[in-house]
Amino acid sequence: MRVLISGSTGMIGRALIPRLEADGHTVERLLRPSSSGVVGAGIVWDPAAGTLDASGLEGFDAVVHLAGENIANRRWSEKQKRIIRDSRVVGTELLVSRLTSLQNPPSALLCASAGGYYGSDRGDEWLDDSASPGADFLAVATRDWEEACAPASEVGIRVVNMRIGVALSADGGMLSRILPIFRRGLGGKLGAGAQYMSWISGADLTNAFVWTMEREELSGGVNISSPNPVSNSEFTRALGRALRRPTPFFVPRFALRLAQGELADVVLSSLRMAPERLTASGFEFQHPRIEDALAWALGD
Repeated sequence: MRVLISGSTGMIGRALIPRLEADGHTVERLLRPSSSGVVGAGIVWDPAAGTLDASGLEGFDAVVHLAGENIANRRWSEKQKRIIRDSRVVGTELLVSRLTSLQNPPSALLCASAGGYYGSDRGDEWLDDSASPGADFLAVATRDWEEACAPASEVGIRVVNMRIGVALSADGGMLSRILPIFRRGLGGKLGAGAQYMSWISGADLTNAFVWTMEREELSGGVNISSPNPVSNSEFTRALGRALRRPTPFFVPRFALRLAQGELADVVLSSLRMAPERLTASGFEFQHPRIEDALAWALGD
């Protein structure tokens, strides 16, 4: 297939592109002007300015849309929250408006979404793909992000909103940020440690994108996470064992709130996602257990 990818310089894109090329697909990148020095073919767009030449989008079989501001880049101010939302919603609206205008639109649009769709704290409730959305900032922004894809569905493009859990990879994301702390023996649980974390190994995440792109029966919201979410305490112990380091410390909730403000609610969120639609389609996880995922991520 001929595949177009936005957000190609992020953790997911860096892993997905070589995998697709190894499978024989042709990949082109949708690049912002500031990324125009990236090696490889690319189509330049500027979501903030609303510029994207639709003529360059003809002939793709699938589009993988990964672009969006990292929610953990900095403390959330009202300005930063607008950046987070607009980088997802405005960019998706622009891309979808161009795709729906094509004579030959792609057959599939895989749009990154997030477990944040379900809200910041659902306790120990199991959340399958049909669970109700949350009502906090990130949940509403994620819902709007998914709804921005709706016009594509209306013209017959198969849309999959990939509700991704915490991706575990040493090449980026949460794990890469905390590894130096844990390697120094300074790791520990966050808050009470009872909150659930829905996670997926980087390898399984890449496989899930490829699988979903090739499965015509999958559309709409799909949970992309391991079938075995763990509590923060369980994750902390597993990472400590994998690194052979103690994990005696903990960060109180009030300290996280002081340091990170509203973003602390995301850090302390409890999401227990069940990837029912993904597994029902026949997808098999290489790393279903947290120990397997960490061993892979750490190269063991």
